[in-house]
Amino acid sequence: MDTGLLVALLNPTIALALGAVFLVLWFYQRHRPYLAVLAASYSLSAAGFLLQYFTLPVGMAPTKLLSNTCFTFAACCLCSAIVARYGRRVPYVGIGVLAGGGLTAFCWFLFVQPDLTWRILAMNFGFGGLSLLVAAELRPVRGRGPTEMILFVLSLLSGLNFFVRTLAVIVAHGPFTSYDGFYASSYWTTALLSHALLSLLIALCLFCAAALDVMKALKAEAYTDPLSGLLNRRGFEERARLLLLHCATAKMPVALVLADLDHFKALNDLHGHAAGDRVIADFAAKLLSAAGTGGVAGRIGGEEFAVLLPLSDLGAARLFAEAIRTLYSAGSVDGLPPGTRVTASFGVTARTGDEGLEPLMRRADEALYKAKGNGRDSVRLSYERSAYEQPESVSVVEPLKAG
Repeated sequence: MDTGLLVALLNPTIALALGAVFLVLWFYQRHRPYLAVLAASYSLSAAGFLLQYFTLPVGMAPTKLLSNTCFTFAACCLCSAIVARYGRRVPYVGIGVLAGGGLTAFCWFLFVQPDLTWRILAMNFGFGGLSLLVAAELRPVRGRGPTEMILFVLSLLSGLNFFVRTLAVIVAHGPFTSYDGFYASSYWTTALLSHALLSLLIALCLFCAAALDVMKALKAEAYTDPLSGLLNRRGFEERARLLLLHCATAKMPVALVLADLDHFKALNDLHGHAAGDRVIADFAAKLLSAAGTGGVAGRIGGEEFAVLLPLSDLGAARLFAEAIRTLYSAGSVDGLPPGTRVTASFGVTARTGDEGLEPLMRRADEALYKAKGNGRDSVRLSYERSAYEQPESVSVVEPLKAG
């Protein structure tokens, strides 16, 4: 088989394989539409390369137009997918202007004022502009991780490839007057090789990004309670330990609040498990809203919840717990009979020194136990005396009556 034909089939083969892989990924991850757009991009690229070598019955000029139209749409899809993958707003206007301008110039130099060299420059400059546009969009997110940085660098290299390589080869080779010898020229050889290399590198980065998405989703699923939407016990403990370490390093106060729904078993028995689920979801939503983005909230048991509050001392945590208690006991839960009152009890403690999560949980649980044993619907505090004040550190629980 002709070596030139083997080289010619290299890019469409690679592109079709990559398009098929992205399509399979999309079938299993329908919630990530950028994967389907990537599949379309690589498939269109394969068609564009094939039409460079095989002329359709409509003639050479229409075939070349169709080939470059495929390349243009492939480039637009690739740019849109990469930008969308990182949560950026896709610059459709910029993409349309650059892609449309390049294709319009190509048509002018194909049908109105035929000139192969200017057709090459028009398409390459359009694609180079698209590459630099993607680099500009990735610049704000390039510090998130290695895949973002690599894609940012590859976008810059791709832009330089379309601008610098094209100009350098045309200057060295001279203007192209026809397609005679074009596919054996240094321009086309370097175009094929650079496209194959950059396509593979970009695809590998996007594969890595898709794999990281799956891993993050699996980790979130393993660490999240599906009913409440909060962290489960495992997730809460891991996040809480990291937050405690950060607070210790920054010398910031931190407090822990434990909450337990009152008479939850009786409510479940009386109104059914569906009503109990709504109660848990409603309480979790209020807890998460009050904790904000800085706190770590989790459902650590059937009807037991925990919130770790950075930058909070015992007084601030007490106010937090009292606000939640008052808000929840005064409200109603959808699905429960009118007048049904659901309350919660709270145990609050603040960190002493570099205290770890386990002793914090123990002291907050002691305070919660006191609240449950003395009327419920209340907030109790636990103080940890300093080792300098007495031989052994002890926990002192202070009651806070409801109302």
